[in-house]
Formats: sequence, C-alpha cells, structure tokens
Amino acid sequence: MSYHLIIGDKRYSSWSLRAALALDLAGVGYDETLIKLKQADTRARLLEQSATGLVPLLKTAHGTIADTLAIAEYLAEQHPQAHLWPRDTAARAQARSVCAQMHSGFAALRGAMPFDVSRDEALAPMPVEVQADIDRIIALWSECLRTGQAHGPFLFGPISLADAYFAPVAVRLRTYHVEVPSHIATYIDAIYAWPAFQAWEQAGLAECAR
Repeated sequence: MSYHLIIGDKRYSSWSLRAALALDLAGVGYDETLIKLKQADTRARLLEQSATGLVPLLKTAHGTIADTLAIAEYLAEQHPQAHLWPRDTAARAQARSVCAQMHSGFAALRGAMPFDVSRDEALAPMPVEVQADIDRIIALWSECLRTGQAHGPFLFGPISLADAYFAPVAVRLRTYHVEVPSHIATYIDAIYAWPAFQAWEQAGLAECAR
C-alpha cells in the first residue's frame, strides 16, 4: 500500500509531526509533499489537496484522510501487526483518552507556546493558564508512565501513538526551558532519542537556514 503525506513546515507544524511519527510507527514508507505555511499561496495550495485547507493530509488507496486522530486510527487498522496502540486493553483505552485530550485541549499552551523546533528561550512571564496546562500534562504523563514503567521509557512502556501525539509537547517543554520533574525529563529525552523524531528535528532546523 502506498502513502503520500502532505505536511507543513517541519520547523513549525506540530500536527504534521504527529502524522509522520505515526507512519514511522507503522513501519511503512511514504512520499512527502511539504507546503510552506504563512505564504501568500499557502491557502490555495492546501485547498488543491483537500477542502479542509489544513495539514497533515494522508493520501491512501482509500482516499485522502484529514486530521491526525483519523490518520492514526487508519494506520492502526491497516497495520495491526505494528501494534500502534498499547496491547493491553486498559492501557490502550488510556492511550486513546490522553490523545483525545491533547487533540481537543491545552489551548492556552498551544497559543502561548507555538511549536518551533529551533526555539531556545523561556516564556517569561509564564501565564497562569499556561502553567495550568503544563501541570495537567505532567500529571497525565506521570499517570501513563506509571502504567508502562516496567516495559520501556515511553508513556506506556513500548513506543506507541500516544508518544507520537505528545512529541510536539515534549518539544515545547524543552525549547521553552520549562522545568519538569526528573521522570518527565527522562521521558522527553526518550522522545528526542527517537530516530524518526531526530530526522524531523534536523530537517526543521535546516529550514531555518534557507
């Protein structure tokens, strides 16, 4: 099965990163088209691909799939042998829950701390509502890590779609110099050691020089 992923700038597009990491977890190759964001023709180019006008988009044999959760579920269904979600039923339900919370929440964090792999500066002062989002993320991650701590360094032990979903948050916490507990810092280290993430980060940093 062939895949074609439409993404935005690797430096800025956190949602595109999630889809790319999901494809990596599925263990499949894919073609990639990058549409630069914040350009005069960005909207027109996106609408040529999908009526949503948004990235990421995954073109498949079954049509074009928009939205990262839909992409994640499609890949999990098409590639069950890859075990994109945790194998344990309770952990799998918890993983879907935390991804849904990320998908629909944490607006203050996203608004005040835009994703940028090249950033290297704290946010000061830290708005109260942003700190509340950070505290909630730390609590969520801590709960997940307790579930999988015997089986690996990721949220549910072995790497899963939950880690693809929260990788952009790990970037925000590191690039904005947010102080976190040691077990959260260790988890962020695991994300930064993920080869697929490293490739994306390096490509994003290279965009800065263009």
